[in-house]
Amino acid sequence: MSKNTPNALRFETLTGVIKKLPVSPDNTFLNLFGVDQEESDTIRWGAEYGTVGMTPFAAPGAPAPVTTDDTFYGEGSARAAFFKEKRYFDEQFLNNLQDPMDPFKRKKAEQVLAENLQKMNYRIDRRREWMLAQMLFRGGFTYTQEKGLRLSVDYGIPSTHKLTLQGNDVWGTGSTRNPVEDIFDMKKILSDDAGVSPEYTITTTEVIKMLMFDTNVQELLKKSTFGDGNLFANPAPVLASLLGVGEIRVYDAKYEIRSFLAATASATDTFVVEDTTDMEVGGTLRIVDMSKNRVWEDLTISAINHSTMTITTSAACTGTYRVGRDIVIMKKPFVDPYSFMMFNTMAEGKKVAKVMEAPYGIPRRYGKYADSKMEWDPDGVWIRVQDKALPVLYNPETIITMKVK
Repeated sequence: MSKNTPNALRFETLTGVIKKLPVSPDNTFLNLFGVDQEESDTIRWGAEYGTVGMTPFAAPGAPAPVTTDDTFYGEGSARAAFFKEKRYFDEQFLNNLQDPMDPFKRKKAEQVLAENLQKMNYRIDRRREWMLAQMLFRGGFTYTQEKGLRLSVDYGIPSTHKLTLQGNDVWGTGSTRNPVEDIFDMKKILSDDAGVSPEYTITTTEVIKMLMFDTNVQELLKKSTFGDGNLFANPAPVLASLLGVGEIRVYDAKYEIRSFLAATASATDTFVVEDTTDMEVGGTLRIVDMSKNRVWEDLTISAINHSTMTITTSAACTGTYRVGRDIVIMKKPFVDPYSFMMFNTMAEGKKVAKVMEAPYGIPRRYGKYADSKMEWDPDGVWIRVQDKALPVLYNPETIITMKVK
């Protein structure tokens, strides 16, 4: 870093700011689980399966019985995920940031820098939140390592804890649906396998609506101290108390994935992009003409080839989109709209999951890190943020999910 680098752009300042920024309240899982550090790039953790135990009786004066844990152990191991990005600020921004005569210009430039750091900080937190959501709802995820190698991590959530309703049993429209019974069955699995009751339930507005209008739930309401008015005014806490599922949190937040086109696309259902990481079949792909104001097409993703960076859609686009100019966007919710998950954050006095930070860079550092680099032609500066981490799950049986439709 040059001696002439403005104080606001020094890595000590940038990193100090980004580490002090609060986690967005929208990031439910980041706010529920803790953060720890691992000594190496490879994250290792023990997974416990089974219910809580109890000390045996013994005769006075006799040796204490030798016991083992009541739980069965598994071991998880995976490379930490590395994620980073950078943004460019031009010569005018640099001049305004260092203007010796105009404090208003300096203040405005500092405000622009702070707003961008806030956005980049939220984007890093959103990546951590995405990993936690994938771990809890899907039991694992895939990510990119050196030379484009794609790695997968599986957290060992038992198949009996990943339920899917089918046919006439689906909530909302199934002729034999019974959400109340399904929820109590889920609670029994948690109790039998892990010896816990649900502390939290995570679901979506769509599922809450299904429960509100379900006839079985309505019958329960008639026998409870709650009335329909309370249900419609405060559905989550009323349903939580009625069903005994801990605190219900409604999670409708979405994340956005963008990539530039790597080849011109015209009247085709096949799009070559710079990066297909995180794109998913079934998602909506928005192809945007960046040369025009609010011109795009929305198509459904039917196939993805990560090795060739190719996305296939269920129909062809009608316009022409240029390589290097136009982009594709996929928006997707962190939580599937028809998912219902119950879980505990604690088991026998410790967190069931954490985000583990791994060391990276020179000098060795942990967590979110921000720095800058000057460009001389054209004059400007790059601001970069980096992070290296991986969530771990110590008690896979404390989580149960159900796809209700």
